[in-house]
Amino acid sequence: QVQPAESGGGVVQAGDSLTLSCSVSGGTFVGDDMVAWYRQAPGKEREVIGTITWDAGSRHYADSMRSRFNIYRNYHENRARLPMNGLRPDGSAIYYCTQQRCSVVYWGPGTQVSVSS
Repeated sequence: QVQPAESGGGVVQAGDSLTLSCSVSGGTFVGDDMVAWYRQAPGKEREVIGTITWDAGSRHYADSMRSRFNIYRNYHENRARLPMNGLRPDGSAIYYCTQQRCSVVYWGPGTQVSVSS
C-alpha cells in the first residue's frame, strides 16, 4: 500500500532544531504531486503549515506559518523536508505530511514532536 511516511520527530528542548522528512512507503513522489505539511497540537484543530509541488518546487504557506517554516524537497532522495529551528513549547504537535495526486490525498500516520521548556 502506498502511503506517505513522516520521520524525524522526537523530544527536544526549547530552542533546539529538528528536520522532519516525508517519503512515500511503497512508492515515490512524481510529477504534479503536491506535498503538504500539517500539524495538530493537543486539544487543537489540525492546521496546515504549507505545501510544495514536486516537480516545480512551488511553495505556499499559511499566513501564520510563512515566517517560521521553509518547506523543501530533495529531488534525488525523493523526500520532502520540514526544517524547524528555534522550537518553542507551542510547537509540540503531531506533524503530518500528505501526498496529493489527481485530487486524491494520502495521509501519513504522523510524527510526534514534543518541545520542553
